[in-house]
Amino acid sequence: METKKLTIALASDHAGYLLKDALIKHFSQNNVSIIDCGTNSADSCDYPQFAELGCKKVLSGEADLTILCCGTGIGMSIAANKLRGIRAACCSDVFSAKYTRLHNNANVLCLGARVVGEGLACELADIFVNTGFEGGKHKRRIDMISDLEK
Repeated sequence: METKKLTIALASDHAGYLLKDALIKHFSQNNVSIIDCGTNSADSCDYPQFAELGCKKVLSGEADLTILCCGTGIGMSIAANKLRGIRAACCSDVFSAKYTRLHNNANVLCLGARVVGEGLACELADIFVNTGFEGGKHKRRIDMISDLEK
């Protein structure tokens, strides 16, 4: 039986585009399909539009997960969490990257290019995409969060 190849959407603003490109290179070397939602330059742009583009890929099922990059990761996280069905977390440490998937079933990881270096960002992204949701009591809590969106 063939395993489905993981697909990750990545998007960034101008502050995060170099980190996004580093993550694309990292994942391309690790048998992961990539959807690049832009931006692709240091020209000033508005992160909410790129957060929406990346999040819509996971909401539509085109991507399994999304990773968003901006200067701090915070703006992308705030924008992403405005979309119903998105559970975005801004992480800059291994523990948070692991448990946001394990307990919160996050489907979007937000990273700050001015906060984490390329090596740590790749490590956090690997942990995020390779950690599954634990379920159990956490499923009930995720359902409660979904109810808040209604």
